[in-house]
Formats: sequence, C-alpha cells, structure tokens
Amino acid sequence: MKTSIRNVLCAAWILSAATLAHGQQPTTAERVATLKANLAASQALLKPYEWMETTVISLKGEEKSRQMNRCYHGADGKVQKVPVTAPAPAAKKRGLRGKIAEAKKEELADYMHEAVTLVKQYVPPDQARIQAAKDAGKVSITPQPGNQVRLTFADYLKSGDSLILELDLTSSRPLEAKVSTYLDSQKEPVSMDVRFGLLDNNATYPSTTTLEAKGKNLKVQVENSGYRRP
Repeated sequence: MKTSIRNVLCAAWILSAATLAHGQQPTTAERVATLKANLAASQALLKPYEWMETTVISLKGEEKSRQMNRCYHGADGKVQKVPVTAPAPAAKKRGLRGKIAEAKKEELADYMHEAVTLVKQYVPPDQARIQAAKDAGKVSITPQPGNQVRLTFADYLKSGDSLILELDLTSSRPLEAKVSTYLDSQKEPVSMDVRFGLLDNNATYPSTTTLEAKGKNLKVQVENSGYRRP
C-alpha cells in the first residue's frame, strides 16, 4: 500500500519535473492528472490518522457555537466524527416572543447547517468533479509568481460557481483554495478560503477553512489539527 502511494507521488513529481526541464509547460490534462494523483495519494496517506476538527460559527462577529470532533476514517473509508464538546443549552423565552425567537433560532440553525454542509462539498477537492470540469473544458491555467500556478474550475459543483486552486509547480500540491458559490440561489453568495497543510509523510490536508455569507453576516471557520496515528 505504502509502495503504491509512493509510486503515485513520484510519478506526479516526475511528470511535472520532466516537462519543466525541457522548457515545456504541462498541458491542462497533465496538470489535472498530477493534481488528481496528489489528492488521491494524500487521501490514502491520511486514512491511518485521527485528528481534531474544530468548527466555530459566528453571527455578526459574535461566536454562536463551537464544536470539537475527534475524526478518523472508518472501515468503509468514510470520516467518522466523535463529539468532544457538547453545545451549551440556551435559555428559552416564554410567550409569543419566545415562540418567535425559537422560530428565528431554528431558521438560523438550518442555515448554519447548510453552510457547514456546503464546506464539506468543496473541501477537500473532489477528483471526479475536477475531471468533469476538465472534460467540459471549464479549466483555465494562470502562471503565478513564486513557482506556483493557478487552476480555475468553473461550474465545479453548481452552475455559476468556481473553485480556484493555487498549486506548487514542482509537486502539484495544493497550497490554497478559493471558492465562490451560493446556498439556495445566487442571491445568497458564499465565499470560502482554504489553507492546506503538509504532514511529515507528504500528505496534504485542509488545515483551515473559512466560509463567509456576508448577506447573513455569517462566518464558519473549520480547523483540522493534531494529526496522529492512534
């Protein structure tokens, strides 16, 4: 298993290095292929690890909730989450005002849940959606200073959205991602900023993700930290 993962990473690095050594710029297909290889290898390398996920939701600059989960990959390969902290119960108001306040609270809770769910649909980037955007001709490449390149995927998940990945040229490893999307309609724009970290085994992971829905004065911050083997 480790040998095959190492081979994937080596193949991606050799492809990038070989084209650059000959003064050639990799094609869009080559860029996408090496990116997918890096993502696949990183996901495989992360499976033996567990880590802490901290999600902080703020409204109008005021923290409304903070949830910590211990995360690990289950036997089916899916991420399992065990709550470490429980949300503090809020005092309920009585009467008509209380009912109105509860209704608004439930509506806000639903919106927050949708926002957190939206983050998971973009982070980490999905290989199948990346390939679909490439096949549809919706990928553009822009060279960046500092030995980096920018890949923009249009209509990545929804019509009119975009996923921008800043990659390291030598390894095709994602360094940063920016997302422009929306919840129910394009009248509810949402932006996301993702910073990627690197473990000692060269696995890439989303270290911090910040979602902002300015129309709702809502911010969701997700931090992954403390990666270790159980």
